Amino acid sequence: MNFIAIYQSNEKIFKFLSSIILILIMVSVIVSEWLGFKSSYLIASMAIVFYLFVSLNNLTISRKIFIILGIFLILLSFYYTEEALVLITDSLIKSSFVVAFFLSLQCLRKAAASSSGMERCGKFLAEQKTNIRYLSLTFGGHIFGVLLSFGSISLLGSLAEKGSQQELDPELRKIKRKSMLIAVQRGFIAMTCWSPLTYSIAITTSIIPGSSWNGAAFSCVISALILIFLGWIIDSRNNGKNKKQILENPPLQRDSWVAVLPLFFIFTSLLGIIFLMQNITNLNAVPVVMLVVPLYSLIWISIQNSGSSKKIYYGTKRKVLEYVKDDINDYKSELVILIMAAFIGIMASSLINILASDKLSFLESLSPILILVSIVWIMPLFGQIGMNPILSVYLIGPLIPNADILGISPNSIILALTAGWALSGISSPYTASTLLIAKLGKVSPLHAGLNWNGWFTIIGGLLLSIWIIIANEFIVK
Repeated sequence: MNFIAIYQSNEKIFKFLSSIILILIMVSVIVSEWLGFKSSYLIASMAIVFYLFVSLNNLTISRKIFIILGIFLILLSFYYTEEALVLITDSLIKSSFVVAFFLSLQCLRKAAASSSGMERCGKFLAEQKTNIRYLSLTFGGHIFGVLLSFGSISLLGSLAEKGSQQELDPELRKIKRKSMLIAVQRGFIAMTCWSPLTYSIAITTSIIPGSSWNGAAFSCVISALILIFLGWIIDSRNNGKNKKQILENPPLQRDSWVAVLPLFFIFTSLLGIIFLMQNITNLNAVPVVMLVVPLYSLIWISIQNSGSSKKIYYGTKRKVLEYVKDDINDYKSELVILIMAAFIGIMASSLINILASDKLSFLESLSPILILVSIVWIMPLFGQIGMNPILSVYLIGPLIPNADILGISPNSIILALTAGWALSGISSPYTASTLLIAKLGKVSPLHAGLNWNGWFTIIGGLLLSIWIIIANEFIVK
């Protein structure tokens, strides 16, 4: 009997095992990050292997290719170095870190998705008048992205697509739909420049020694603002060139800006708690996020079920069990790609360092400005050949010379990596944000990535390159 037949005949058992393994990984990584127990990371790395084994059923071709490539790199490591087991273990540890961070963020997504206040806020932002709709949806994509990750694109993108259907003229409907969707996407990718609740900050600060979110945050926020206002300027110019005027078809009863207050409160209170806990514990932002976000989400869900103590208990328990039994199993495809992207990136960069360390030494003699600006452009170029930002960062990051050798702050490297991450996220036809926007916009991912956002990526890359040079010289320390 083959594995698929075994899986199908014991599907419930395998799902239960997957849930237990993922919770074990999450808890082990949090314990290791907070208490410094290195053995917990070893437990998590072994659990990763078991999770991949029980997840082999019904994987897409792309996921299988990633697993095959990972196995190939393992064989190469045994052939070329005696430190193969060390490399494999380190790569699995990095993968478990990504998994734990992902699962923590999904707790927040679970709480936000069931909040009626979030849906009301999203609907209000999507129904704004033409002159402020782009900025309102960009704001929504940005702030919702912190809470819902890619779920923000699904929520606001769906509302925007539905809103465009009110337009009777097919040409104007197409223009309006495109404008609203790219506003959501550009707001979302700008958020990846700075938010501690994103993979971009979590991963880059974990692989660049001496870096921190606190040290890079201000400069990264400016990067986000550059992209936000660039998008607004491009959209205003495109609307001005349209020969036809988009007429308003407002809803019968428009909500007020009071609808935004719950979103603002959740956003500020969550970031405030994270910042406060950082100052109390002296930990980096990422381990704080891993612990605070699940606890915050649990409290949020409890408030949503407020009433009698019995209602709070059973309502909250139902949501928690849904997450543990069903939700995290539904993320199998995403988790496999996250695990393998981290594993492949670390393994490949480690092997390159071992096999070609002499040839890479020239990087240390290059201008640090050249290296920083190159990072901004290399990542979106890698995105065009199918490398997602996680794989790109794990591949590029360890190859970058130490910041002390370059004579710059480690946070300047974070600024460059997150800028490149954002540009890759908006332009690559293989990223989740582009795939979602393309589906909602009824165009191909290639069209959404390059046609809709090609000039945005090029101009954004130029502006961010200039900003990184200025920030490295005068701001980032």
